Amino acid sequence: MPSPARATVSTVIPTMRYRDAPAAIEWLCNALGFERHAVYPDDRGGIAHAELSFGNGMIMLSSTADDAWGARIAQPDAIGGRETQCCCLAVDDPDAHHANAVAHGAVIVDPLEDKGYGGRGYGCRDPEGHLWWIGSYDPWQPPAA
Repeated sequence: MPSPARATVSTVIPTMRYRDAPAAIEWLCNALGFERHAVYPDDRGGIAHAELSFGNGMIMLSSTADDAWGARIAQPDAIGGRETQCCCLAVDDPDAHHANAVAHGAVIVDPLEDKGYGGRGYGCRDPEGHLWWIGSYDPWQPPAA
């Protein structure tokens, strides 16, 4: 069976919701290095839909809302700081990335260190408690000999 994936830049695009989506966009761009691809404000001072790129990857996000999709998504602070998923960012220089994230207030949950499976990385939380994993490990590359 041929792959059902569309032939496009990024075929897996995580989606997230934030209580203060405008502030989250600022933080994600400044602390983690995302770039605004598209941002559509809503009529309540929030974000109806935003697309933030990171290299050839992307996330989409919006403000929390009391709607059908919002009923399926819990914010980390509503479930004891837990998450059911985590986005991973592949970076060239995890040390510099870590320093920038810390300077912008990232809460480090896993220290920056070399990993037994390859690469170097760290885990952090953004201001609303979402988990992020950042590191140099590249799953598309063969393991080092």
